[in-house]
Amino acid sequence: MPQSIQMIGIEGMPEVRAGDDLAALVVDTASRQRLAICDGDILVVTQKVVSKAEGRVVRLADVQPSPLALAWGLAYGRDPRHVEVVLRESKRIIRMERGIIVSETRHGFKCANAGVDASNLPDAETVSLLPEDPDASAERIRSGVRVRLGVEVAVVISDTFGRPWREGAVNVAVGVAGMDALRDYRGEVDSHGRPLRTTVIAVADELAAAAELAMNKVTRVPVALVRGYDYRRSGRGGTRALLRQPEQDLFP
Repeated sequence: MPQSIQMIGIEGMPEVRAGDDLAALVVDTASRQRLAICDGDILVVTQKVVSKAEGRVVRLADVQPSPLALAWGLAYGRDPRHVEVVLRESKRIIRMERGIIVSETRHGFKCANAGVDASNLPDAETVSLLPEDPDASAERIRSGVRVRLGVEVAVVISDTFGRPWREGAVNVAVGVAGMDALRDYRGEVDSHGRPLRTTVIAVADELAAAAELAMNKVTRVPVALVRGYDYRRSGRGGTRALLRQPEQDLFP
């Protein structure tokens, strides 16, 4: 039988604050929803609630913008304090053009605004940063669920990235624990018996993108449970496996 995969939004999460135990919040919220978290499930958790819980939120009133941030903000109608946070969170700037900043974070992610975001925050004068170590954040949630329920799950932390050459953004994995982020088909054969030589699928990104359909950006559903996907549980490398090495990148 073809594989059947469920994406279930976990509704009713309270507003997450610094210091909150995300694993406990997820387990308690799922229980109120009468949703059992089972062995082999995958929890997809948005980066925003992870950053809130870990105190990765910056008050713009505390930010002194640099001359570059002031000039860029004036030129493109951006809050220079927000721009300054983006510059501070960037390991290197890839491009600054038409009011858009594309940079590489210290994690190795190449994305708009170094992952700095002002949406879905209760205070309009704040911005959120990416977690310091999203893979470790995913592992803490995974371990917390194991302690509370005695089940082994995988955890994917998702964030919304734009895509070169295509309109629209999709969710991708910025943190992974408990599963391999890639599914390597090399050495296998296709349906016509031809050997596969280059096919490696970013399953963690696919799960993050699919789970967003059950979460949505405006309905306060920051966690989704994925059930029925047969993933490899070794979980080697976290999101590092998803990052292309510079010597292999045609578009550095």
